[in-house]
Amino acid sequence: MLDPQAQALMQLMIEKGVPPVYTLTPTEARKSYRSRRTFTQPDAPEVYKVEDKVASANGLNVPVRVYHPHAAQTQKSLPGLVYIHGGGWTIGDLDTHDVLCRSLCLQAEVVVVSVDYRMGPEHKFPAAYEDTLAAFNWTASHAESLGIDPQRLAIGGDSAGGNLSAAACIGLRDSPETSIQPAYQLLIYPATIMWQDTPSFHANGKDYMLTKDSIAYYTDNYLSCREDAKDWRASPQFASSHKNLPPAFVMTAGFDPLRDEGLMYADALSKAGVSAQYVCFERQIHGFITMGRVMQEANTAVSLCAAVLKANLHHGLS
Repeated sequence: MLDPQAQALMQLMIEKGVPPVYTLTPTEARKSYRSRRTFTQPDAPEVYKVEDKVASANGLNVPVRVYHPHAAQTQKSLPGLVYIHGGGWTIGDLDTHDVLCRSLCLQAEVVVVSVDYRMGPEHKFPAAYEDTLAAFNWTASHAESLGIDPQRLAIGGDSAGGNLSAAACIGLRDSPETSIQPAYQLLIYPATIMWQDTPSFHANGKDYMLTKDSIAYYTDNYLSCREDAKDWRASPQFASSHKNLPPAFVMTAGFDPLRDEGLMYADALSKAGVSAQYVCFERQIHGFITMGRVMQEANTAVSLCAAVLKANLHHGLS
């Protein structure tokens, strides 16, 4: 059964005449997504400090927002999380995921670096992937000034951000220039296969917020051609090896077209000997974790993600 609060939200969107994302231009879609957040997201909790910076690495300049928890007042070095927002590589920004980043910062007691990567259709694949790598490398190399322990630096994101985080872990593992590897990966209903053909894609591709038409819209905006979908940087499921990747927490939603590929990715990590935990919120829809004002399970999911981060990154801290 679909969560009644998710059902109520979707019904309200129909009554309010919210247009499907694939009927909008990218500029219109971004504005619509940004404006909806005040209705669905909780109030922004207060963190100790927030700073907007530019991550300059790998020849790129990527805007980032750094969140410091209250623990930063007494501890010089805390675990960190490089957070990559969702939005189909087309929509979303630092503001649409501000509340989520603040919540993870506070509840997990980590310094969060939120990444404003380049998006399609203006910037095609692999621009977003390259920005993700640059932001992680910048964070690792500036860890001391950011108050981060570079050995306890995780990467994570939701949806497209989960895709980019998973791909970045593979790219960082295989890069001879990378001295600091992610200590953990947090993958929230990640996209792991482009142009998927899974049971959940067909069962949930209509009527549950994220639709087949929306997925095609996002994918077309991001990729230049179908051939790009075979590249592991776009479809991390297709990597030749998933060995020696960071431990992972993979979370999915039962009524999400992306559910099966999230499970498949968790299984691929486990088969490769990587420690992976998998949890599915069976009654939820794609995108629910940012909707804590109107869905109680969203707040539960945020707290679960924070607890997992805390358990895996804070060991040995006094």
